[in-house]
Amino acid sequence: MARLAGALAFQNAQSAFSKHSGLRFYSDGKYKTIKVPHMADSITEGTLKAWVKQVGEQVEQDEEVASIETDKVDIPVNSPVAGVLRELLANEEDTVVVGQDLFRIEEGAVAEGGAAKPKASEAAAEAEAAAPAEEPKKEAAPASAPASASASAPAPAPAAPATTPAAARQPKEETKPMSFGEPNRSERRVKMNRMRLRISERLKQSQNTAASLTTFNEIDMTNLMDMRKQYKDAVLKTHGVKLGYMGAFVKACSHALQAVPEVNASISGDHLVFYDYCDVSVAVATPKGLVTPVLRNTERMSMVDVEQEIANLGRKARDNKITVEDMAGGTFTISNGGVFGSLYGTPIINMPQAAILGMHAIKERPVVINGKIEIRPMMYVALSYDHRIIDGREAVTFLVKIKEAIEDPRRLLLNV
Repeated sequence: MARLAGALAFQNAQSAFSKHSGLRFYSDGKYKTIKVPHMADSITEGTLKAWVKQVGEQVEQDEEVASIETDKVDIPVNSPVAGVLRELLANEEDTVVVGQDLFRIEEGAVAEGGAAKPKASEAAAEAEAAAPAEEPKKEAAPASAPASASASAPAPAPAAPATTPAAARQPKEETKPMSFGEPNRSERRVKMNRMRLRISERLKQSQNTAASLTTFNEIDMTNLMDMRKQYKDAVLKTHGVKLGYMGAFVKACSHALQAVPEVNASISGDHLVFYDYCDVSVAVATPKGLVTPVLRNTERMSMVDVEQEIANLGRKARDNKITVEDMAGGTFTISNGGVFGSLYGTPIINMPQAAILGMHAIKERPVVINGKIEIRPMMYVALSYDHRIIDGREAVTFLVKIKEAIEDPRRLLLNV
């Protein structure tokens, strides 16, 4: 009797829970509660942007169920098991923390109506197979038309209408005064996403912390453009990547960072930290904001290696698959505003780094070469640097080394 009473109590509780939640639960009890995953050491919370799956839908193993927006990247939350999504434990736009219960899934279950889908697809396939068989019947109908036409006497041709002038046939167009209506003076208020808020915070922190100063120079791009024109097809055929200008600039910066170590440093408390490796962050504009994926150990990479890695990161950025690990670290940053047509600018330092290089658009300008005026493709470059670490001599020396390496790419091969 005690066992029977316990079983009845469990059944009543389960029925009450099912009615309260509006869901149907299976009796095997294989429910798993999925928590907000660990995202990165520096990220403890995020905003639940979207539920990719809804309650009652079938979920496969490792299939994305939700998307969490952080101040760096969007983190997909995948289901560790296959089953049916039974309960959502958070709403969209809620702030969720690492380890918080996020959703419940019934492991191994099959969504209602899931078995009927193959039958529907089979019916569609049968309909497609039957459609071509009906087409010949429709095509056979016009074939009988000539026979019936030949049996009957030809009808007399209708009398030709009287010709009238073209002006008389066309209706006269009436010109109406153009109405512009009331001007649109509406406004829209859009909440800033986490990434934009974080970018705002970090850029203002940089301005408030660093003793920022910018020095400029100009680079004759003739030799680099000639080299690219001569070898771009061979590089594409051999390595499967397009030869751009970023590979040369990253290599030139790596060369200059090793020659002027103050630029490849940062402040930690009352110490200066000098890095013996070059991790170059490349600023990339995305629809949600600016991200800076990192190229690791560029001092050991060739131009082609750099171009391949940039292409890989570019694909990940387009597919929204950039991870926190892709953007962690970095000892120096390059920002290429030239792709948008920028002629001149002063980039903001990406803290805690000591400097950032700004590339700009290539424009043909008259310059003096060996006492003669010639038209050359020129680019302005800007180096914003933290004057607490870098003095003017080091900053100018660094930028001149980049200029020399780009104007004569052979220097990068000879390491001079």
